[in-house]
Amino acid sequence: MRILTASDRALLVEAADLDEAMRFHLAWDSVPGIIERIPGARTVLVRFDPVRTSAAALAAALEAIEVDGEHEQTAGEVVVPVHYDGEDLDEAAGLLGVSAEELVSRHLSANWRVAFSGFAPGFGYIVGDDPLFEVPRRSSPRTRVPAGSVALAGAFTGVYPRESPGGWQLIGRTDAVMWDIDRDPPALLAPGTVVRFERAVRGSSSHPVASETKRRERIEGASAVEVVRPSLQLLIQDTGRPGHAALGVSASGVADRTAMRDANRAVGNDPAAAVLESVGAVTLRCHGDGVAAVTGAVGEITVTDAAGLGRSIPHGIPFATVDGDEISLAHPTRGMRYVLAVRGGVDAASALGSAASDTLAGLGPAPLVAGDIIAIGDRARGAVDPVAAERDLPASGDLVDLTITLGPRDDWFTPAAIETLITQEWLVTPRSDRVGIRIQGEVALERARNGELPSEGAVTGAIQVPADGQPVLFLPDHPLTGGYPIIGALTDRSLDLAAQLPPGARIRFRIEEGLS
Repeated sequence: MRILTASDRALLVEAADLDEAMRFHLAWDSVPGIIERIPGARTVLVRFDPVRTSAAALAAALEAIEVDGEHEQTAGEVVVPVHYDGEDLDEAAGLLGVSAEELVSRHLSANWRVAFSGFAPGFGYIVGDDPLFEVPRRSSPRTRVPAGSVALAGAFTGVYPRESPGGWQLIGRTDAVMWDIDRDPPALLAPGTVVRFERAVRGSSSHPVASETKRRERIEGASAVEVVRPSLQLLIQDTGRPGHAALGVSASGVADRTAMRDANRAVGNDPAAAVLESVGAVTLRCHGDGVAAVTGAVGEITVTDAAGLGRSIPHGIPFATVDGDEISLAHPTRGMRYVLAVRGGVDAASALGSAASDTLAGLGPAPLVAGDIIAIGDRARGAVDPVAAERDLPASGDLVDLTITLGPRDDWFTPAAIETLITQEWLVTPRSDRVGIRIQGEVALERARNGELPSEGAVTGAIQVPADGQPVLFLPDHPLTGGYPIIGALTDRSLDLAAQLPPGARIRFRIEEGLS
């Protein structure tokens, strides 16, 4: 095996092939210090707790474990009906040197099996026995791929469980539901599942039916917060759901962990109590009396009472609210995401043990809209803390230094590209969300190696580089796996600052040494 630095809290272990990667994944189930493992086509990404182990100690422990036997998983058989009308069908056929009809015929007749899960909940990497299917990804990923899209990349077929970004070649679509949190198991395509594709009947529905969003109604007499005017994105967030990588589920969670801890501390909550995360200006109405605090992005905070009298609120300081008060947060002057905590914590339904809203996976509460009413819980444990945390957050145009570790795929780039990465200023573009920040430089990063990288795990903070050489900086809702090489990753202490980068801010990367 070869062990590479994936971040300051993760290692990427290379295996000889898919089967060996699966054996590594199973053999390391109880190694101390490991938080989770994410298998890939020829790798296993291992995230670890730096309090319990170090990168060097973990690497030595993994190398010492004897891995024998053959990986074998079976999970039944699934039939997936497909409308073969994908917008990349003709292009993919041309890349393979066959007609579109021959591609479809061979896709239908091949024997397929789910090798591993990743990218998003319910996304299975399906490998077949026909050597025809070795298809390059698109040079630049689409920002939106429709749910149910059947696609090819490398030696794999996959079905997008929901609308999401993606760089695979689209050959068709299906109405089969890949992921249903109320189903047991939630994923239709679990590792080991035998998959048989068949042509869908003409005239059948071509659009999967989305589950209806349920809004929490106010319980009479209980404290709550009502959305009067939502922001560009208003979400319920907590510490996330780590440890579910085997289901294709990323940790997600609040983007700025420091802001959440500060806000919960200010109102006397448990540090992990759920909060509201807002991108941009928002107005909320209070039902019942309470205490709140706003941290994260910096902007004007105003509380207006039922009589129309307003007062300004300092950033980071807990403040009392009474029934009918409206809390208004103006567009931030610095930073990107407000965090608002209410004493007792936001009370929201959980999915896989967390109330975090994962925008890529569609897990957790839906984004909040006008008229939504959010109940307040009873998780307050301490006194309010009036000490405001001072943070220097960037405004548009500011230059921000972020520390990174190189790897795991810095060897896919030329020495000039590495130099460009750390000397060039990178612009934060508006094409950014909780999945990732698209950054742009005057000089694109040049590869030393061509071809496709087999899909492998990625961490929050990974700097992934598509074929166009303009990087994407992954945030909490990023896909678990991907096939574009990752040149480096933010250190843990830079993650919260990255979450507050507004469009127009500039980034300069500084290298911190990883595992040698």
